[in-house]
Amino acid sequence: MTIIVFLLVLALAAANGANDVPKGVATLAGAGVANIRTAVWWGTVTTAAGCLVSLTFAAKLTSLFSKEIVSAPPTAEFAVAVLIGTCAWVALATVLKLPVSTTHALVGSLLGAGVLFARSDVHWDVLVNKVVLPLLLSVFVAYLVSAVLTFVGNRIATAAEQRRRRALEATAGVGPGAASVAEMQVTASRVNVLTALHWATSGFTSFARGMNDAPKIVAIGSFALLGGWTPQRLLFAVTAVMAIGGLVAGARVAKSLNACVDNLTHVDGFTANLTTALLVGLGAFRGMPMSTTHVSVGAISGTVGKDVGRIKRKTLRDFAVAWLATPPFGFAVAAAAYWLVA
Repeated sequence: MTIIVFLLVLALAAANGANDVPKGVATLAGAGVANIRTAVWWGTVTTAAGCLVSLTFAAKLTSLFSKEIVSAPPTAEFAVAVLIGTCAWVALATVLKLPVSTTHALVGSLLGAGVLFARSDVHWDVLVNKVVLPLLLSVFVAYLVSAVLTFVGNRIATAAEQRRRRALEATAGVGPGAASVAEMQVTASRVNVLTALHWATSGFTSFARGMNDAPKIVAIGSFALLGGWTPQRLLFAVTAVMAIGGLVAGARVAKSLNACVDNLTHVDGFTANLTTALLVGLGAFRGMPMSTTHVSVGAISGTVGKDVGRIKRKTLRDFAVAWLATPPFGFAVAAAAYWLVA
């Protein structure tokens, strides 16, 4: 049973990597900064870095998912049921190219197995205050923060454009071609700065996601560690397999994320990633299990500002249906799995 738990932890890590790694870097491809494969490589590397520091800086998340939602001493059978429920949904969603929340699936599975395993030790107050509220509020907060940052970013870009035009006017009479040369230099400089910022914020987002997700997976795996294994060793294994999952299948979900908003720009991608990184990183430090999926989609959608026509409602509707189905699916599968293996 311990070996089964270990294998299921690795399976969940692979499914999580495939579904979640693209969420920090999808805007790079959407804005034309890089192709999807290159973006996924960048997301994989920076996610791995976040995973490796997670046990040090995100200990509250490990505690929340290992003993605060269901406080009874866990058994290997309980861990197997939780992992089956979570892994089944995340893997299915990845095949369907739907960005879903591993956190939602994990919470649903903990409850499904928990009510059969130790109903009196399921802490609904902790669930509501530390899980449900942060998850529900995060998407709306992300939309608002992203909208504000995009507005500010566009204002700064407009001011920069006005300065560029004044500089061109000042050089117009210097000599043949002087104005066009100056224009190309200023434009190239702006593009380079925005590109660097976009890469940086996408990496920061992936780093924060790694810090947020790895402790949850390690927490469940710690219920039944192999002989001689420690949470630290398990974290290294989870990180490696998560990276493999992202590289093998991450491009599928990245294409879906880019499809939720038309004509994503450099400024849009930068502000969406900055918003996601700040909120998810804060959640990891504070022990609030933010859903990278919800925050990322909310932040990308928030970049449209008043131009809501750019939002593809059908795509967002499909996402919303998948999100609503996540906890019940995890609950049902985990409960059934526990009933079978206990």
